[in-house]
Amino acid sequence: MIRPSYFYDLLIKNGTDFFAGVPDSLLKNLCAYITDNAPAENHIISANEGSATGLATGYHLATGKIPMIYMQNSGEGNMVNPLMSIADPDVYSIPMLIVIGWRGEPGVHDEPQHVKQGKVTCELLDAMKVPYEVLSDNEADLPAQFEKAYKYIKENNAQYAFVIRKGTFEDYTLQNNVPVEGKMSREEAIEKIMLSADDRTAFVSTTGMISRELYEQRDKHNMGHDRDFLTVGGMGHASQIALAIAMQKKDRQVYCLDGDGASIMQMGGMATIGSRKPSNYVHFVLNNGAHDSVGGQPTVGREVDFCEIAEGCGYENVVKVTTPEELDAVLGDAETKEKLTFVEVFVTKGARKDLGRPKSTPVENKIALMKFLEK
Repeated sequence: MIRPSYFYDLLIKNGTDFFAGVPDSLLKNLCAYITDNAPAENHIISANEGSATGLATGYHLATGKIPMIYMQNSGEGNMVNPLMSIADPDVYSIPMLIVIGWRGEPGVHDEPQHVKQGKVTCELLDAMKVPYEVLSDNEADLPAQFEKAYKYIKENNAQYAFVIRKGTFEDYTLQNNVPVEGKMSREEAIEKIMLSADDRTAFVSTTGMISRELYEQRDKHNMGHDRDFLTVGGMGHASQIALAIAMQKKDRQVYCLDGDGASIMQMGGMATIGSRKPSNYVHFVLNNGAHDSVGGQPTVGREVDFCEIAEGCGYENVVKVTTPEELDAVLGDAETKEKLTFVEVFVTKGARKDLGRPKSTPVENKIALMKFLEK
C-alpha cells in the first residue's frame, strides 16, 4: 500500500503544489493528507469536477506550474467539457495531473451505480486521448510511474491520469477535522421529515448517506420503500428529478432530501426550481458542512447562506432550522405544504457504523415508485 505522505512528497518534488477536486472514498486518505499539509490557498475542495478543472487551469495560467485535480470516476463526466474545450492540447494546452478513484472496477464488487462507470473509466480517458496508468500499490514502483507521467505532461503541455484502485492508499486520519455544530443528527432529521408526510407524499433523496438513512428509517417503521426515489448516483441532480415529478404530479406533495455538498455541486438547479414555483414541492437541504460518505471532507455548506440563495432563486417560503423543535414546527406549518418551500436543516457530521445499504435494486426501486405515482 502507498503512504499518502509518500505520494504527496513525490508530487511536491515534481513541482505540483496546487490541488483541487471532489473527495472520493478511494482517495479519502490522500485527500485528508493534502488537507492537513497543503496551504489552504493551494487546496480547494471544488463544487464539482468541472470546477476543479477550471481552478487548475487558472492556477497554471497564473504560475506556470503543474496542478493536480482529483475525483471519483463518476466525476469524469463533469470534467469532460472544460478538459476538452479549454485544457486540451488542441485548445489552450494546460498541463495537469488527474487522479481518479476507480469505483466499480471490473471484477471488484461495488454498488450498482458504480458498475457502468467502472467499466468505461479507462475507455473515457482513451476517448479523450488522455494517457493514464493504473497506480501501483507498491511504493517502489511509484518513482518510475511519476517520472513517466511528468515527462509526458511537460513535453506535451497536456494531461496525464493516475487511476487508483480500491485499497491503494494506507489509512490516514484527518487531523484538521473541524467540528460542525448541530443539535440533531441527519438521521433524526430524516425520520422526523419522513413521519410528518402523508401517505401520498413522494420522496427523492440524494446520493450517499441520506438515501441510505431514509431506506433504514422506512425499515425501522415497517414502511415500504415504494414512495422513495433513492438517487444513488448522479450527485447533485436529485432536486431536478424531484422538480419534474412535482410538476407532473400536482395532486401530491414531493419532498426532496438534499445534502449541502450535492446542492453546491449543481446549485444552478435551484434557479430552475424557483422559476417554476411548484407549490407542492419542499426542498430540504440537510447541512452538515461535509462530504460525509467519502471521508468527511469539508464543504463550504456552513460558509454560505443557502436560505438567501433560495430566496434569490424565487422560493416562496424559506426557513432555516437548527433544533428538533424548530423542524417539528416547520413540518407542522400549513404554509410548508402550500408554497414552494426551502428548508435548510443544520445537522451533525457522521453516521451510524452499522448503517446498511438498500437491499432492492435501482430498477426495482424505479418500478415500485412509478406504480406508487400512478395511484
